[in-house]
Amino acid sequence: MGLFDRLRGDDAPRVAFIGVDGVPYSLLSANEDLFPNFAALADEGTASEISSIVPPESSACWPSLTTGVNPGETGVYGFQDREVGTYDTYVPMGNEVQADRVWDRVQEEGRRATVMNVPVTFPPQRNVQRMVSGFLSPGLDKAAHPDDVREYLDTLDYRIDVNPKLGHEKNKEEFIEDAHETIDARFEAFEHYIEEDDWDLFFGVFMTTDRVNHFLFKDYEQDGEYKDEFLEFYQKVDDYIGRLREALPDDVTMIVASDHGFTSLDYEVHFNEWLREEGWLSFQDDSPDELGDIATETKAYSFIPGRFYINLEGREPRGSVPEDEYDDVRDELKADLEALEGPDGNQVVERVVEKEDAFRGDHDDIAPDLVAIPSNGFDLKSGFKGDSDIFTTGPRNGMHSFDDTSLYIDEPSASITDADLLDITPTILDLLDIEYSRGEFDGASLV
Repeated sequence: MGLFDRLRGDDAPRVAFIGVDGVPYSLLSANEDLFPNFAALADEGTASEISSIVPPESSACWPSLTTGVNPGETGVYGFQDREVGTYDTYVPMGNEVQADRVWDRVQEEGRRATVMNVPVTFPPQRNVQRMVSGFLSPGLDKAAHPDDVREYLDTLDYRIDVNPKLGHEKNKEEFIEDAHETIDARFEAFEHYIEEDDWDLFFGVFMTTDRVNHFLFKDYEQDGEYKDEFLEFYQKVDDYIGRLREALPDDVTMIVASDHGFTSLDYEVHFNEWLREEGWLSFQDDSPDELGDIATETKAYSFIPGRFYINLEGREPRGSVPEDEYDDVRDELKADLEALEGPDGNQVVERVVEKEDAFRGDHDDIAPDLVAIPSNGFDLKSGFKGDSDIFTTGPRNGMHSFDDTSLYIDEPSASITDADLLDITPTILDLLDIEYSRGEFDGASLV
């Protein structure tokens, strides 16, 4: 308990949210002997698998988790989005998120939030008492607010992220060492500000778990070379969750959640190459490198992960598909996707979600027309080089999944049934006794 906890003198409830990016519930629940702190959270509170969002990609997931609304409201659909009415693309940052974050609502109530390492929060907000931006930040010097935060974090050798290039090496030892150093510094920072800050909401994310999963998850699932190192890393994560829980005062409810699940990866699927070979996509020349290089006769193109756009007249600058043919063309593309098989004979796409079934809101004008949810083992890519094989393998052996997302709430009365990411923000507000209108969110409180 920090100084402010002792002096503040009010009895308003508080919440500490700890994100564990990409951690599947099955990993934690199937290994309770190895992860006793997660097991204790489940036994003494409530825990379950929940669903992610469409698409289950971190750049879209964290804005939705922290706002309680779908990408049609946040305006962020993935790591790359396109400008309305053009073929220009951009990488969405924190200021592209068009809905109020949960910590904005806390601050508006005259209460305080400390926010650390949440993906897609750069540049750091100045209306939050303390914020360190996460994934997509160019560096710690510009990611920390106020300045004394950066000065303290420098003493810890704090990193925004691991060095993912190390994971591309066949020998993963240096990558694993870097992952440990990154999460060690993250834990020290979290523990420090949990104990020292005057906060009503502490919101921090361990993203290193996602990175480790990308390069080692198949080792875990299939008894590979680095299975022991994978489990040792997660035992450290479990230990840190337990120590943070112990550091929390009695008036704090702890929530631990991931933004999507994970599974083993067998093939990367380069869908723009598949579209090109199937006659859906063509380029203006033999050396394309961006969306703007597609030719007028193109009928469809793709962004990661599994987002498909019809090249529609009146919407795209060189649209080739008349509006009155949109439904038929989209249905044809959906059928082709559902029929696609991989080199192993397995179905590549588990299901295809239509735009109107996944997205609604003021910013659905840049929504994909279809989103393919892959079968386990197939990681959906795009790219505009026009020179790739459709099915390839690479250094990553783990991939995101829509299901098997984790949620732990240190509150036994919580009910996690058919829950998803969109339920987390209203749950936090309920736990904080902050009023809101039910219609403001696509999710609902679990308490």
